[in-house]
Amino acid sequence: MSDLPTADRADFRQVLTERLDLRAVCLDDLDALYAINADPAGWRHQPEGRHATPATTREWIERAVARWEGEGLSYWTVRLRGEDEVIGVGGVQLIASRGDWNLFYRLAHARWGRGYATEMSAAAIDAGHRHSPDVPVVAWIHAHNEGSRAVAARLGLIDHGLRLEPFFRRRLYQYADRPVPDANPSDG
Repeated sequence: MSDLPTADRADFRQVLTERLDLRAVCLDDLDALYAINADPAGWRHQPEGRHATPATTREWIERAVARWEGEGLSYWTVRLRGEDEVIGVGGVQLIASRGDWNLFYRLAHARWGRGYATEMSAAAIDAGHRHSPDVPVVAWIHAHNEGSRAVAARLGLIDHGLRLEPFFRRRLYQYADRPVPDANPSDG
C-alpha cells in the first residue's frame, strides 16, 4: 500500500510505500544513479544498455526531469524509508508515440530479491492509473529475464507474449495492466 496523492492533487514527486521512499529523479542523484546504471551485474539481460559514462546518466536524468515537468509523472529514485541511500530507480513514463505508460525499474544488484521492484512498480502503476486512468501501463521484458517476468506476474500484469517492441525493434515479452492491441500483428 502506498501513500499516493488523490487525483485532485496529483503531485507524485514523492511517494511513500510500506518500505520505500520514491522521489522524482533529479540531477542530485547523478552519482548514485550512474553507479547503478554502470554496474554490469545489473545489465546481464541487456548489456548494451549499460551506462558507460556519467554523461549518459546525466542525459537520461535530464530526459526524466523534463517528463516530470511536462507530464507530472516519470521515474523515481528509490530509497529505503528513513534512509538517504539510493537503491534503485523506476516508475512509469508516458510514451506518447505508443500511447502507454512504460513501466521501468532498475535496482542496485545487491538489493535484488527483496521485493523492492514489485513494491515500487505497484506504486508506479497506481500513480499511472491516478494520473491518466485510460492509458495502459506496459512493461517490455527480455525472454531470458525471468526475475522481471516474475515481478510482472506478481503485479497481475497480463502476459501478451513475445511481440515486436516498437522502439528497439526486438521481440520482447509485453506485459500490460489490460488488453492491448498488437501493434505488429504480422510480425511473427
